[in-house]
Amino acid sequence: MPIPEDLKVPHTAIEDVQGLSIGLLTASVGLTFLTHLGFLTGQTAGLALIISYLSGWSFGIVFTLVNLPFYAFAWKRLGAEFTLKSVFCVIALSLLVDWMPSAMAFSYLDPLLGTAIFGVLTGFGLLGVFRHKGSLGGLGVIALMIQDRTGFRAGYVQLIVDAMLFAVAYVLFDGRVVLYSLFGAVILNGVIAFNHRRDRYIAD
Repeated sequence: MPIPEDLKVPHTAIEDVQGLSIGLLTASVGLTFLTHLGFLTGQTAGLALIISYLSGWSFGIVFTLVNLPFYAFAWKRLGAEFTLKSVFCVIALSLLVDWMPSAMAFSYLDPLLGTAIFGVLTGFGLLGVFRHKGSLGGLGVIALMIQDRTGFRAGYVQLIVDAMLFAVAYVLFDGRVVLYSLFGAVILNGVIAFNHRRDRYIAD
């Protein structure tokens, strides 16, 4: 059931900056765990990682370029505020993920624990960004639009797209890499599916 308009509490600009900053920092730390292990994820980040691993190009540059075609779609369908926040979030995440390895190193990281931490932290980061009217990629834009129009959860939409992406990855990478990566993606999408609920979160 939709939240009545008179019960919605808009975020202030300072709250948006705070919420987006925490979401981006959390997501970038999660992605640093994942990239250190050489694993993958879904959505546009997963596509960017595949291209980055195969080409040797910077994840940040590839991630930014991969998302460019979605901005016009987002502007038309979801408005200027959502699009501009998404552009900012994608660029900020790209810079953070490229910078993080110089500030955080691992002598050993268990792959099962690392992928679980990635799923939880990046899932929480995405929730924070979503709740302040932003996104971290083009497929997230489409998933949110489908949820708003049909009620079908954004996390489930992303899980379906991820399944197709991992099928391609299975052909290109070692099966162990794909299985660990799939485990992390399931956790991430589960966090979003269980917690991104418009009927429970009334801020706007």
